[in-house]
Amino acid sequence: MPSSRGSMRIVVMAALLAGLVGVPAPAAAAESAVVIPAPALDDAKRPGPLQTAVLAGGCFWGVQGVYEHVRGVRRALSGYSGGDKATADYEAVSRGGTGHAESVEIRFDPKVISYGEILHIYFSVVHDPTQLDRQGPDSGTQYRSGIFYASESQRKIAQAYIAQLDRAKVFARPIVTRVDPLEAFYPAEDYHQDFLQRNPDHPYIVINDLPKIENLRRVFPTSYREPPIRATVK
Repeated sequence: MPSSRGSMRIVVMAALLAGLVGVPAPAAAAESAVVIPAPALDDAKRPGPLQTAVLAGGCFWGVQGVYEHVRGVRRALSGYSGGDKATADYEAVSRGGTGHAESVEIRFDPKVISYGEILHIYFSVVHDPTQLDRQGPDSGTQYRSGIFYASESQRKIAQAYIAQLDRAKVFARPIVTRVDPLEAFYPAEDYHQDFLQRNPDHPYIVINDLPKIENLRRVFPTSYREPPIRATVK
C-alpha cells in the first residue's frame, strides 16, 4: 500500500497488528450488511448491450471486490470520477480537493442484472450511505458516497430509491449519497486493479473488505458468483 493512502490506514494496520496480541480495533471493522427492500422503481431485465454504472463508496478496493463477485457484472474497474482529467491520479486524489471520488465503473449485462439490483447491493453491503465524506477509517470527500448516473433512467431510479429507503427509515440516519451526472470516469493505476483479489491477506482488506464479500454471499446468494471476474488479465 502506498504511504499516501493516509495516516488513518496506517492506524488501521497498526490496530490489526495490536489485535493479534489481544488489543481489538473496533473502529476499523467493516460495516455490517443491512437487509433492505429492493427498489420499487427499476428497469426491466432485457437483452441489450452492456450498460455502465459508476459508484463511489469509500476505498475503491472493496467496492471493486464486491462487484467482481456479482453475477451479470462483466467488468468492474477502479478509478476516479467527479473531477478533471488533470487531477485523476492517486497522489492528487488522496490529498483531497480535486473533486474526484474513488469510484468503480461497473459494466453489466442488463439481461442478467438490472441497474436497480446493482444499487440494491450498493446500499446493502458495499458501504454505509449515511456517512458523510468518509467510510470506515477513510475520511475526505474523495471517500464520499456517490452515484454518477449515465442516463436519465439511472438518475430517476437512484433518486427514487434513496427516497424510498429514507421513507422506510431503513437506516438510523438519513442517506447522504450524492447523485451526480457522470461527466467522465478515469481508470486508476494498474496496482489498484483487482487489489482485493491479489492481496487477500492485506490488513486493510482483511478488516474492511473481506467482510463485504461474505455479506454479499450471505445476503444475495443468487447474485453471488465464484470465482470472481477480474479487471485485468494478469
